[in-house]
Amino acid sequence: MTPTSQNKMFGGTQSVYAHRSKACDCDMRVAVYLPPQALNKKAEHAPCPALVWLSGLTCTEENFTAKAGAQRVAAELGIILIAPDTSPRGDHVPDDKNSYDFAKGAGFYLDATQEPWAKNYQMQTYIRDELTAWMLANFPIDSKRIGISGHSMGGHGAITLHLKNPDLYKTCSAFAPITSPSQVPWGRKALKGYLGENQADWAQYDATELVKTPSQANILIDQGTDDNFLTEHLRPEIFSDACAKSGQATILRMQEGYDHSYYFIATFIEAHLRHHKNVLG
Repeated sequence: MTPTSQNKMFGGTQSVYAHRSKACDCDMRVAVYLPPQALNKKAEHAPCPALVWLSGLTCTEENFTAKAGAQRVAAELGIILIAPDTSPRGDHVPDDKNSYDFAKGAGFYLDATQEPWAKNYQMQTYIRDELTAWMLANFPIDSKRIGISGHSMGGHGAITLHLKNPDLYKTCSAFAPITSPSQVPWGRKALKGYLGENQADWAQYDATELVKTPSQANILIDQGTDDNFLTEHLRPEIFSDACAKSGQATILRMQEGYDHSYYFIATFIEAHLRHHKNVLG
């Protein structure tokens, strides 16, 4: 674990670390916010609950850290924030330079099976296994109090990882998530590229399919009504209907006039942090 930056913020520390990923065969960067409670080992709140944040297309670990404004509330609530990158990086990692929505910056939080992507694009294994082990080994995190959230492609990752690992990620929320990737252009491009033509293989990364086996969590979703990607790429009503059929507790809030940007996320991030804290305690 190599720290690349560290700054004091709201009584805690905002840091960025680089570490080697075996799953992705490259160095990965992770932003970590430690609230004051995590720095005081004598405090009654340590170890602390943690929230893993997964960012969207074209993003790195920096977008959430710099734009969401989450640290102030995290400091109040005593929540550790973990924000990894969105894909493997490095000159040896294959890329599609003609696409913003595939390859670097667009790992889709799945384990690729198709070449040339399979060697490096193992983001599900990285997030679920390596990142979890890394953060538990290095920070005062209560392993029984971990939640997951994300935006857009990261919302897709958060919900699918939660539904497949409800004992690891006890709580879940998302901003403008891609919840039915098999039925929308962004998702179909990624699933076909990473997994191949057989759509039966796509279901394991499609929240609308996975929610047929509901979790015990209450999934909070915020979606802006002025989101340019709403009707073509997001279509939250498909997932909402699937939740109603399976009995999955879900709160879908259509936020009037909000778009897909981090201005939208910054407006409602406090509600999401409190949503997680209410369960993680």
